[in-house]
Amino acid sequence: MSNPNDPAQRDALLAKAETLIEALPYLQRYAGRTFVVKYGGHAMGDPELARDFAEDVVLLKAIGINPVVVHGGGPQIGAMLKKLGVESQFIDGLRVTDKATAEVAEMVLSGSINKELVNWISGAGGKAIGISGKDGRMVTASKVRRTKKDPESNIEQVLDLGFVGEPELVDTTVIDTLSAAGMIPVIAPIAAGADGETYNINADTMAGAIAAAIGAARLFLLTDVTGVLDKDKNLLTSLTPADIDRLSADGTIQGGMIPKLETCVHAVLAGCEAAVVLDGRVPHAMLLEFFTSRGAGTLIRAG
Repeated sequence: MSNPNDPAQRDALLAKAETLIEALPYLQRYAGRTFVVKYGGHAMGDPELARDFAEDVVLLKAIGINPVVVHGGGPQIGAMLKKLGVESQFIDGLRVTDKATAEVAEMVLSGSINKELVNWISGAGGKAIGISGKDGRMVTASKVRRTKKDPESNIEQVLDLGFVGEPELVDTTVIDTLSAAGMIPVIAPIAAGADGETYNINADTMAGAIAAAIGAARLFLLTDVTGVLDKDKNLLTSLTPADIDRLSADGTIQGGMIPKLETCVHAVLAGCEAAVVLDGRVPHAMLLEFFTSRGAGTLIRAG
């Protein structure tokens, strides 16, 4: 039991009060707005971090912000494919998703992962409901097409990645309805195409498209790195699309961070107020980023 007359305990209580006061302007500004959160990486496999994440999401809902969660599951899909004896083929590091792989991806993403995350949020006191882009025709996908230049002939070749898609249309009716009813949508990155086929979509891309369609106040991409780093490994706390172009051109931004930032840029140029790349391995990183002046990741705005 706390004793406010004890100096140490009094200081701790004052620190908590100061944190709440620091958060007040953000609470007032974003009440009723939507945050889209992409959840993935190593945090998904850590029960303690999963519990922290669920508590953060429930807290956001409790204070009047509408969280929408989009989750990944690449490692889990790979593990299930191996268990079932389904071999994966890769082209330039991209998994070719044939019919069998697409069925496994849907089973893992819309099934075990989605319902596990719903369970975590429910355990933290929230009302979560698990869906995919198929539900209510929320997302209509189109087939992803990639090209590769042949080094000898210099001719562009079309790469067929199978049932890998990208969002073409987003209808926010289901999300709006669930949020208004006090529910927290938890979305698996699976969607049907106009051709009736089922497509697996990159979770970052799915989250970015949903954030743009909703006009979200924030898009959070929880990753396994602290954010975007400069060449001296210092965190870059704020970037614009022009900054990202420059840093990509000089090699500062490379590898897997490039498509993440492309997603952020697309989202903020299409209607999302701001996007944040931050470390999902840090407990309560999302709350630290949004509700404190110090922040915890890299913020991307249109300008």
